[in-house]
Amino acid sequence: MKPGREVADTIELHLQYLDRYRGIVENKLTGLSETELRTSRMPSGWSPLELLKHLVFMERRWLRWGFTAEQVEHPWGDSGDDPDGRWELAPGDTLESLLAQLHAGGEYTRHVVAGADPATVAPAGGRFGTDDRPTLNWILFHVLQEYARHAGHLDVARELADGVTGE
Repeated sequence: MKPGREVADTIELHLQYLDRYRGIVENKLTGLSETELRTSRMPSGWSPLELLKHLVFMERRWLRWGFTAEQVEHPWGDSGDDPDGRWELAPGDTLESLLAQLHAGGEYTRHVVAGADPATVAPAGGRFGTDDRPTLNWILFHVLQEYARHAGHLDVARELADGVTGE
């Protein structure tokens, strides 16, 4: 569903934009060869598939580990369990498996936050301590800006790979 200007519920608006950006990310990656998915054209060295894995783990860190304080294994699994590490792929990571995880994460996010009060403060005990707990609205806005930023990165990577431009 394309985000509508008539949506006043900020949670639903965030969810609609997140769905939209997940679709944009999928479209940017679909059609790339296996080599293009796993090869970097950027000086920083990330590949499109590594960026996809980062998005999967980023949303998981903020919603599962953060907003619900669920204890998750390997919250930094996109970077070798190092919060400051470089993104990396596991041998079994494929476009199909990571897209399935991306969309499953989106369904989880929608399930957990639909209808919630945007002022709800994340509990302590997961990602957050007692003094650094953001609101749900802040978390969703942060996750949305991550998607938008990285969708822009994928625009550049896709154009460099095969010349495809646009959303």
